[in-house]
Amino acid sequence: MTTPAPAAPKTMPHDAPETVEVEELRVSCEGSGGALGHPRVYLNLTKEGWVDCPYCDRRFVLKEGAKPSGHH
Repeated sequence: MTTPAPAAPKTMPHDAPETVEVEELRVSCEGSGGALGHPRVYLNLTKEGWVDCPYCDRRFVLKEGAKPSGHH
């Protein structure tokens, strides 16, 4: 009889190339800016407190202790 493997810890799906701590639930990203950037996109953090940019994979993470506008 085999025992099931323990559940993997809940983690973010992949390692992002850059992580940016933010204090709001809605953020914008333009990549690196200039010719190396991408179109500005607006992103909403997930209930887990993070979101990845679909263009450059930059990860935005809610800063610990942050109190986003309109949320108490």
